Formats: sequence, structure tokens, C-alpha cells
Amino acid sequence: RAASAVVAQSTWLFTGTIADNRRRGNATRDEQWCKDRERGGLSAMKIAVVGSNMVDLTAYITRMPAPGETLEAPDFALGCGGKGANQAVAAALCGADVMMVSRVGADIFADNTIRNFQIYGVDTTHVKKVEGMSSGVAPIFVDQHGQNSILIIKGANNALTPAEVDAAEANIRSCGLIILQLEIPLETVYHTIELGRRSGIPVLLNPAPATKELAIDRVCACDFFVPNETELAILTEMPTATQEDVEHAATFLLEKGLKNVIVTLGERGVLWMTKAEKYYVPACRVDATDTSGAGDAFIGCFSSCYVQDGDVLAAIRKASAFAALSVTRKGTQMSYPDRAAFAAFLAQQGRH
Repeated sequence: RAASAVVAQSTWLFTGTIADNRRRGNATRDEQWCKDRERGGLSAMKIAVVGSNMVDLTAYITRMPAPGETLEAPDFALGCGGKGANQAVAAALCGADVMMVSRVGADIFADNTIRNFQIYGVDTTHVKKVEGMSSGVAPIFVDQHGQNSILIIKGANNALTPAEVDAAEANIRSCGLIILQLEIPLETVYHTIELGRRSGIPVLLNPAPATKELAIDRVCACDFFVPNETELAILTEMPTATQEDVEHAATFLLEKGLKNVIVTLGERGVLWMTKAEKYYVPACRVDATDTSGAGDAFIGCFSSCYVQDGDVLAAIRKASAFAALSVTRKGTQMSYPDRAAFAAFLAQQGRH
């Protein structure tokens, strides 16, 4: 895609796009990935999600109760969630072939979680039960403005160890992208990033929930680092209140050695930065009902689009629209649109 073709869709544009770099003959990892895929070394549309699953316990509230106070909430929903599971489902809904590497507890939630993956067409070969542990759960509180606050109890997600990833390595090696989050042990995250580097498979890390324990020098082999502005602030210990603040914080991470930093900014859009490039993609304007799972919707859709042709900017534009449409509905996975609804929304927004 020529640089001039995307100016109307992006507020900032510096240097050329990835497509321009390919035409100039610059050998990038993306190019090598595409060549390997064309030779049949990687599945064009297959994604490995190594990560969490949760049972979402969502309360829709008018306000949080004060200490010692009991309030009646107007609504409640029980659903499947967890950052890894949400991202897997979103990618599958957008057309990707997805395999999940995850752990569930030996409890009443386990079979339903596995069945839910299967309903969406996600491969559950490496989703296993762990005896003596509960499944992960996430109490979610959504206010009348659609903003959410979330607690997580990781449960069996803590049992997803490097050894469990090794057991799935043969299947992971057939994929064109690996997606990770931080609702599983950090050592498993580091181990999987190294597997991707060793195997020549691009890796996307969503550093959520953000923790200062994350060693940035151990995740620099990631191809994509995708925080929201709150996570970016926690990880860099820098402000992210303004556009300039976000750029400075993203630059800090790039100087640490990360390649692509993509910051989701809610209604402010999405920032994509590399050491040489900077793009801003505006958000689609919608009336938000529930923002739970919007970041996961973005990552799943981005990943599905990216594995098709390696066009990062086009993937960001579509993923931003997918996430925007999801916040007009209640819930996490249940809010994600099917392909027909998404196609109609893209056409409406002029992002098809």
C-alpha cells in the first residue's frame, strides 16, 4: 500500500509503509514470513493463542457500593471470557484458524469453557483440565456509561507452564502467529516468546494485566507489543494522558528494543509506532454500552487480518472497527460480531 493511499485514513504519517519497504527490497522478518508461508512452511491463517480463559461474572451497576453497603444491581450476565480466550474467539470469528493452549480447572465451569471454544471453531487439543484447581474467574463491574472494572482469579491458568507449551510445540510450529497475554505465568510467556523466535514465528504480546514484574528485555523478541494507555503507563511509569505523553512512552519502549508498539486508546483511536514510523488511526464513533473485552476484540481481529497478508495498518483499521462494534453490545465474547455484521459495519464506516 503506497503511503499516499493511507493519508486520508491516518492523522500522522511518517516515512513509508511496510508495503513500500517491501517494494524497495528491504528484507524484513515480515517478508521472510510471507515467503515461508508461500512455500507452505506456515499456515496462512493459523494462529496459536497461548493464554488464559476465565468465566466472566458481569454485574451491571449504577455505582460501586461503599464499604458495608449493599446495593441492588440492575443486571447480571454469566459468560466465557479471559483475555486469551477472548482473543482466540475474536480471531476465529474474523476467519482465522485458531488453536488454543490453555488450562481449565476440574470444576463445573471446565466443560462449558471447552465446549464454548469448540462452538467458535477453536482447536481445543491443548486445552486441558487441572485436578485440584478451580477454573479462572473474572468478576466484572460495568457502570451506566459502559466503563468496566475487573478483578481476576487466575486459578488453573497458573498451571500453564513452559512444559505444557513444549507439549504443544509441534502444533504451534505450524502457525503463522503466536498471541500471548499476562494472565499466565511470566516464565511461560518468556518461554513461548523464545519458541517463536527460534521457530521464526511472529509473536504478539498483549501485556495485560500490566505488571512491573514484566522484564521488557525478555520480551523484545516480540514482533508486536500491544498495551492500552493504562497498561503503557504502568509498564513505563510515564504519563499517558495526552497524545504527546503516549508517544513519549511508546518511544521509551522502542528504545528498550521492542519493534512495533501498538497502543489502543479507546475513543482516541490507535497509535502504531516503530523506530522509523508513526501512525494514528482514529476510532469509529459509536455509542458504547459495555467496553469489556474491547481490547481483546481488537487483538483477535488484528491478528486474523495480519496473518492474511502482513499489512499492519490495514489490520489496525479493521481491528479498530471490530472493537468499536463490540462495545455497542453487552458482554465480552457475546458482544463480538459475526462476519456478516462486521462486513456491514466496515462498509458503513468506509473501512472495508
